[in-house]
Parts: sequence; structure tokens; C-alpha cells
Amino acid sequence: MHDTTPMVTISLYYWAGAKAAAGVASETVEAATIEMALRQVRDLHADPRFDRVLRASSLIVDGQVVHDPDLTRTLAHPVRVEILPPFAGGQGPACPRTHAHPLKGQSSQGVNRRLNQ
Repeated sequence: MHDTTPMVTISLYYWAGAKAAAGVASETVEAATIEMALRQVRDLHADPRFDRVLRASSLIVDGQVVHDPDLTRTLAHPVRVEILPPFAGGQGPACPRTHAHPLKGQSSQGVNRRLNQ
């Protein structure tokens, strides 16, 4: 059966090590979910280093921290995805994107406040 899920524009913005691994600061793909968009860029770059950085990164979608269940939700409108790798000596999560917050000891509200300032 042919999939008729509507696609939306997903704008991906890479920061720090993610930008270096991707070789670009940003790119745009058409996909129904964030998971599909991430799969597309993994295939596009086909680089183990890029894949490692992407798996260790925190994702912020339209200013909100996302978790694994959010990645498979069908999107109704275009979104902006910020890809933030661990930095300043920080470690990535033991299980990619299953951690509660992108910064240890910080609430997602505090992170969002800083991003919106």
C-alpha cells in the first residue's frame, strides 16, 4: 500500500560539532516526522562521524526540547529543528535522546527561556 502521509518542510540547524560533521550550517528536507527527516540527512551525509554526533545531540523543535516519542509524531506544519551536540566537555546521553533535559540540572523551561532571550 502506498503511504499518503503529507510531507512538511523541516529546517535543520546544526550547531558546533554537528555543523562541522554535516559540513553545512543548515539544510531543509521534506518529511512527515522528525525521525524521517533525521533518517534522510543520515543517508545524505553517509558519514559515521555525522551519525555519532547526531545520535548524541539534543534536539529542540520550535523552541521545545523533544524526546524519542516526539520524533515519530506526524507533523501538521513546518518546523525548525536545532541540533545541539554535547559541548564544553559534556558527554552525550547513554541512550540517545532519552535524557530528560539537554543540560544537566536544568529544567526545559530554563533552557527555553535562555533560547528565547
